Amino acid sequence: MILVFVSGFSRFFAISRQKRNGLTNPYPVSPRFRTSQNYKQLKKGANEATKTLNRGISEFVVLAADTEPLEILLHLPLLAEDKNVPYVFVPSKQALGRACGVSRPVISCSVTTNEGSQLKSQITTLKDAIEKLLI
Repeated sequence: MILVFVSGFSRFFAISRQKRNGLTNPYPVSPRFRTSQNYKQLKKGANEATKTLNRGISEFVVLAADTEPLEILLHLPLLAEDKNVPYVFVPSKQALGRACGVSRPVISCSVTTNEGSQLKSQITTLKDAIEKLLI
């Protein structure tokens, strides 16, 4: 289970459990991440997340708390707040990378908008859950 920490790591939100081939995955992730990757709505990395925020196409941003040095992604929460985009921290960049469907660690990712997407309702549900954590 991936725990998502928000606002000073005081509260957490369990995203989801996923089973693969009948065995529990050591890095269970939300199936929405993998599906959004298939629809080309997932941008990985701090630079890509910054670009989606600046362009105004980001639905929400996920950041890794164990990024070293942490300063390389501290501009993203400020930018997300300016653009009214919810963001959330996860404890592990390795787990975030696996959630994004890559074998490398990922320090941040952004799920983007797409008008004709079949994932719109699922992305909205997850975005609302993240916004509830911020309140």
